[in-house]
Amino acid sequence: MKHFLAGALALVMALPVAAAELGDDGLHKQPWMRDTFKDLREDLGEANAEGKRLVLFFEQRGCIYCSKMHEEVFSDATVSDFIAENYFVVQLNLHGDIEVTDFDGEVLSEKDMARKWRVLFTPNIVFLPEEVPEDQNALEASVAVMPGAFGKGTTLDMFTWVAEKRYLSESEEDFQRYHARMIHERSNGSTD
Repeated sequence: MKHFLAGALALVMALPVAAAELGDDGLHKQPWMRDTFKDLREDLGEANAEGKRLVLFFEQRGCIYCSKMHEEVFSDATVSDFIAENYFVVQLNLHGDIEVTDFDGEVLSEKDMARKWRVLFTPNIVFLPEEVPEDQNALEASVAVMPGAFGKGTTLDMFTWVAEKRYLSESEEDFQRYHARMIHERSNGSTD
């Protein structure tokens, strides 16, 4: 019986930690991701109507960094709940063929839109303001871009920084300073 239990324990420990769900397109899925027609003006309108911020997630099939974000960061209830409560998330495929209508009216496939917006890496998260002038595209209008996979603290800090519109602040606390302050506060056990 001991050998059976030891073998069963070894088997369980060898299994991957709660793998993120993959869609038919090979991209990771979260319950807070929206399936839209990818017309960004419509998506922005829906986000605003819900009192949320529009954010675009570029990912690609087989992206180990996307897997890391989904399995280690977005699996955290604090991070996931914050995104669900504050953001309208539209997922885009770096190599996809689905048409996307940009704010400036240009219609391109996901992969061509990625080229237009100079997206080279995944994950790549583009944060948008509540209003976008008609002559701007998503990259020009973005208030922040998070290129790459980061840990829970950095990710939550970026989503919080944007949600609180700290990018509009006239103080000297840009994202790096805000993030450094948050790290310091967390390490000191501050709840402010």
